[in-house]
Amino acid sequence: MNRSVASDPATFAKRREWLVLICTSAPSFMLQLDANIVSVSLPSIARSLHADFAGIEWVVTAYMLSFASLLMPAGALADRFGRKQLLVSGLIVFTIASLLCGLAWSLPVLIVARALQGAGAAMQLSAALATLSHSFHGEARARAFSFWGTVVGIGIASGPVVGGLVTQAFGWQWAFYVNVPIGIALLVMIVRVIESSRDPHAMRLDLPGVVCFASALFLTTLALIEGNRRGWHDRWIVGEFVGAFVLFTLFIVVERRQARPMLDLSYFRKPTYLGATLAQFSFSVGLLTMLTFVPIFLQSGLGETSATAGLMMLPMVVPLFIVPRLVARFLAHRLSGRALLALGLLLVCVGLGCFAAIVSMLAYWPLTVGMLITGIGAGLLNGETTKVGMTVIPKERAGMASGVSGTTRFTGLVIGIAGLGVVLYARVYSVVVVAMPNVEPIARLHFVQDIAAGRLAGAGLPGWDATVLHALAASSFAGGYQALFVVAASFMLLATILTWVLVNPDETPPASVAAGR
Repeated sequence: MNRSVASDPATFAKRREWLVLICTSAPSFMLQLDANIVSVSLPSIARSLHADFAGIEWVVTAYMLSFASLLMPAGALADRFGRKQLLVSGLIVFTIASLLCGLAWSLPVLIVARALQGAGAAMQLSAALATLSHSFHGEARARAFSFWGTVVGIGIASGPVVGGLVTQAFGWQWAFYVNVPIGIALLVMIVRVIESSRDPHAMRLDLPGVVCFASALFLTTLALIEGNRRGWHDRWIVGEFVGAFVLFTLFIVVERRQARPMLDLSYFRKPTYLGATLAQFSFSVGLLTMLTFVPIFLQSGLGETSATAGLMMLPMVVPLFIVPRLVARFLAHRLSGRALLALGLLLVCVGLGCFAAIVSMLAYWPLTVGMLITGIGAGLLNGETTKVGMTVIPKERAGMASGVSGTTRFTGLVIGIAGLGVVLYARVYSVVVVAMPNVEPIARLHFVQDIAAGRLAGAGLPGWDATVLHALAASSFAGGYQALFVVAASFMLLATILTWVLVNPDETPPASVAAGR
């Protein structure tokens, strides 16, 4: 009798732990599922709404830009007003915005709805990570973040497959409608399970910091996306870059003067935190951007359907589900956080190098080697980047730390898509210019824009043989992707070296060592 009574509280606590894990991980699952469903649907959206390359970029970027800009203020709001309240509010906004995305009748409407969706996503992710960090401590926190990483991996892994099947069977609108029933079910569970928590020392929202950071990120992204069309010496593009630099500088000045800053810059004096933040950013540039670019390549470059392209992504995305579990079971107790981060970054670098070496073949099976290596490296990084960064941050600042972590990840995605898009476009343009130097610049520009957007079959020029144009479109498209992979792999190599130098293995010991302290 006494034994039964004594065991009941332990059983109840264990059950509640699992429910909290589900409630904090499921929103992240939704965000990753949505992002990767949409990436496979982009060619269908482009055809349906008559979008050019910049338009395709904005369907992804509007969401990510809103997301990245608002994650840090959302973290501050979670600390001040309560993590549960913000989690519920964010989920409501995200669910309603998903419905509006599905109902969008034009590209501008879809882009605005995507921005609203990103705002809701920022609110729920910051609150979820802060709740997770607040609810678990010590070795339990490591297990919790491993579980979170696994769930995120499931979202990433299932996104391309679900997106391809849904788009082909029901239309791209259902890539957004699928969020509505999931969002409603999660709302019911969160209201019943999650207990409210907040930072008792939190102060008012840092509005000047929010405005400066969001505006600087917007101008940077706008310049990168519009630069291809307007030209890099255009006064508006130059002005946008200058404005972004000024606003980023003002953001740093504002944060240094805040008593309780939205971004506490003093933590960046810790090399380990700086290294983990760099790894988080690089993870987005090296892997998450590929979940947008590679499906476009499979559909436009290889001529596959959206459903087939989604299935073809499995060698890259399945390891994101499997590897975090293997890390938690076999490696976390043996390797330091520094070793895991550096190994993951290096594998992503090698995988991207494999892509660059064979992409000109325009064949799928050779690509699977690079996909698998990249996926394994990303599986090592997924969850580990967040965990390492938050180990050196006090738990009362969990909201800020989760906001910085999420902001870094999705800022990397925004900058990565825009920046690598510049590389892709520039390489396509240079190949086309060499091949047809005497063609009227305006006609040649439209031809390049069609190729960069993935419309290889529809790319044409009056007076040119269709077979010749298609061959040029295919070769320039492959050349653009080769340049993209080379630049991404080079960036990942640099990130690997810097992360190894910055992260202190004594501050990120194996889990077995940390548990014994």
